[in-house]
Amino acid sequence: MITGIQTGAYVFASILFILSLGGLSSIESSKRGVLYGILGMIVAVAATVFGKYVQGHIYIIVAIVAASSIGIVLAKRVKMESMPQLVALLHSFVGLAAVLVGIGSFLDVGIKEITNTEKTIHLTEVFIGVFIGAITFTGSIVAWGKLDGKISSKSLLFKGRHFLNIFLVLVCVVLGVCFVISLDNLGLNYLIAMTFIAGLIGYFLVMAIGGADMPVVVSMLNSYSGWAASSAGFMLGNDLLIITGALVGSSGAILSIIMCKAMNRSFVSVILGGFGTVSKSSESAVIEGEITALMHDEVSQLLKEAKSIVIVPGYGMAVAKAQYPIYEMVKELQKSGKKVHFAIHPVAGRLPGHMNVLLAEANVPYDIVMEMDEINDDMSSTDVVMVIGANDIVNPGAEDDPSSPIYGMPVIKAWKAEHVIIMKRSMSTGYAGIENPLFYKTNAHMLYGDAKESVDRILGFLKSSQ
Repeated sequence: MITGIQTGAYVFASILFILSLGGLSSIESSKRGVLYGILGMIVAVAATVFGKYVQGHIYIIVAIVAASSIGIVLAKRVKMESMPQLVALLHSFVGLAAVLVGIGSFLDVGIKEITNTEKTIHLTEVFIGVFIGAITFTGSIVAWGKLDGKISSKSLLFKGRHFLNIFLVLVCVVLGVCFVISLDNLGLNYLIAMTFIAGLIGYFLVMAIGGADMPVVVSMLNSYSGWAASSAGFMLGNDLLIITGALVGSSGAILSIIMCKAMNRSFVSVILGGFGTVSKSSESAVIEGEITALMHDEVSQLLKEAKSIVIVPGYGMAVAKAQYPIYEMVKELQKSGKKVHFAIHPVAGRLPGHMNVLLAEANVPYDIVMEMDEINDDMSSTDVVMVIGANDIVNPGAEDDPSSPIYGMPVIKAWKAEHVIIMKRSMSTGYAGIENPLFYKTNAHMLYGDAKESVDRILGFLKSSQ
């Protein structure tokens, strides 16, 4: 009876998870998708905890309450601009969980009761689960460090790094064979040795990836964590965990591929450490022109005279929390009959969909938020483009400089507008660490300072002229 109820709950939770992924496919239905996911997880945890053969319910419930409390506190304290770091850190927990589940499953006294083919299959599941989990754990820690500024965003490149990774993988394969055919006492040594080597593989893989690729890295690690969870499901014999892990793993992989296409990059080259690493020629193109700067009143005057305006947000907007005054400015401009849109690049920010979430947080209507492909054709007829805290996603070198590390990456063509206002604190390079020729174009002007303070001042000038 209990087994039947648990199976039905697992099926129901699986359906809710699928509906959750479907809801997250669009901004309008994303809230509904999140609610489906929450409900599905509640059903899944309850069905597992109170399932057959499960003991120690008090300890499990105490652990769930304690962990949930920590999660709630973290979610409330973490700022939206730090969300990519939190996501990367949470991925590391999934990887570590897979490692611990694998080792625990191997040490389970019940494993001695199975023999022959069944034992070989189980040990293979344990080995693969720990291998994926270890790579996910260390790779996610490195990604968190890079996103949080604790580790340099530059790629760690050295001669023969690919051969080293291949060698380490082959060593893990050999250890895997030894683990499966060894006696129980020796098996643990092989498993622990492989865990450390797999951790090194995860470290080298993510360290070799440049800063411009971090959104793809986060998505890729999301996929890894899903496969790690699915592997844990095989080890524990939990069908729901297998299904859930497969859903997360496949959706993360699909998202990574989509993002790589958006950057005109090979998925394999990015994973092995390609983007933002080395130039395609020995010398970068010489940037010609002079940088000009405007004051806040001059920018407000350009906005008053403009009929069409496009705002391109980036990570700098998140740091300054400028999305709220920006939307106030947008509403003020719309009152004057001006056409205003937001342009979102697929890899803007440091997390897939980062800018969309920030704008939704400020209650920006979905219908004025446009994707890059939807807005690029209108740039030549746009009067003013405001680039707020973005850099690499509006770099014209991606189109006309073969020596640029981001050459071939589709970007928002802000330079085609009549006027371009670039709001930045300084002339520092973006996360990819490369110069932006847009700053030197004759129709481009810098507006230095904190984005939120600058928008507040512009908004003040706009309101005073009414």
